[in-house]
Amino acid sequence: MAWISNLFEQYGYFVLIFGLFAESLALPFPGELAMAISGHISTFGSMNIPFIILCSYFGAIAGTTVTYYLGYKLGTPFFEKYGKFFFLSQERITKITKWFNQYGNKLILVSYFIPGLRHFTGYVSGILRVRLGTFIFFNFTGGLVWVLTYVMVGKIFGIRIEQMLHIISKYAIAAMIVVVVGVLIGLYIKHNKRAIRDWIRTLSWYK
Repeated sequence: MAWISNLFEQYGYFVLIFGLFAESLALPFPGELAMAISGHISTFGSMNIPFIILCSYFGAIAGTTVTYYLGYKLGTPFFEKYGKFFFLSQERITKITKWFNQYGNKLILVSYFIPGLRHFTGYVSGILRVRLGTFIFFNFTGGLVWVLTYVMVGKIFGIRIEQMLHIISKYAIAAMIVVVVGVLIGLYIKHNKRAIRDWIRTLSWYK
């Protein structure tokens, strides 16, 4: 934690912009820890929460958007041959593709909370030719929730940052699944109000 704090003292918000951008490209940088520490530092008045959130969000989505573009433009043959230079092996591409087939584009939404997945979701989204509008919606939404979560954890829990990060990593996937399922149920009810109303009337009639 000390070395990240020192980086903030020297470079301020640029640590978040370039650090999270680099992490989105699959380069080593502890994004969650950096956001949490910056949130904690804000309690001393040396950093501003809105700027922390803005810089973190910009760095994250800029990086994932670049990886989407690379995946879209370069395609499968390129990454089959040179993917190792992007830490993206053929085995990893195959695994993430299976997850896309199983969970759909909503995988992009939850990928930020899954270490080892968010770094490659942009690449594979581009390779699979996910529609740009769909990618932007899920990627930008997931990125915002991810940034807000870790920045506020740092601000609220302070010195217990590492403990809270462990808890979030443990339960974040389950929480995001619950959120996604809730959204799907809400959309289903919205588009099938008449059928649901008729079904309820049928139940009432039987009583």
